[in-house]
Amino acid sequence: MSQSIDIPTLDTLTQELAAIQQTGSKRIALLGSRHVPIMHQHLIEMMSYALVLAGNRLVTSGATGTNSAAIKGAMRAEPNLLTVILPQSLERQPRESREQLKQVIHLVENSNNDHLSLGEASALCNREIVARCQQLICFAFHDSHTLLQTCEEAEEQRKLVTLFYFD
Repeated sequence: MSQSIDIPTLDTLTQELAAIQQTGSKRIALLGSRHVPIMHQHLIEMMSYALVLAGNRLVTSGATGTNSAAIKGAMRAEPNLLTVILPQSLERQPRESREQLKQVIHLVENSNNDHLSLGEASALCNREIVARCQQLICFAFHDSHTLLQTCEEAEEQRKLVTLFYFD
């Protein structure tokens, strides 16, 4: 049984080198699955806390799980460096998310997507988030179609993409 090995392209290596050499703050999108074990949520929260504490601007969405953990960490570090873009209006968000989202200074609602399914609205929202960032960090399962599609689109836009799999 042979296994294929992904060999980074020169373009990918150049992007990674530029990201390492960049000393200023970056706009980093952090997205991921709603269904995340609690231990992973703690790790994501610590990562977002550290990223924001280092002066980076964090952009995420408002769902439970990964995004909620990212919001929690960023809010502890510096709430002004966090932007949350919702796929639909605040009223359409899960009740358990609304209280947290009401605390976010830079909250963008997409009420014009309220007529869409959550999946369709999330795909549009993820595109908007990727357009605002320089780098995407994503936590997904191998069957997380919308998130994996977002990662592909980010790579096509020459964004630096770091993808972590839960499974």
